Amino acid sequence: MKNVPTIAATKLMLMKQSIRCLVFGLLGWLPLIGVPFALAALWSSYRARRLEREFWNPAKPHRVIGLVSAAFGALIWSVVDTILIYHACNRYVNS
Repeated sequence: MKNVPTIAATKLMLMKQSIRCLVFGLLGWLPLIGVPFALAALWSSYRARRLEREFWNPAKPHRVIGLVSAAFGALIWSVVDTILIYHACNRYVNS
């Protein structure tokens, strides 16, 4: 007999992924270390979105807020991190 999750367990997993997306999305705003958290939020949003095709998600607003926070956090901190690394490497080469 396979270990098949029940409908209730699947719905709980859906809500858990949505809340995880929100938490990681908000942690994605942390300076310098936020990018991995934002990527984890994007992955959690993807997993929750896959389950939303079958079940209603009461935590959908949390997933959406986490997704938007993660996208902006990843974008902003990727640019800032790239600029900092560029300036650090440029200063090292020119000295």
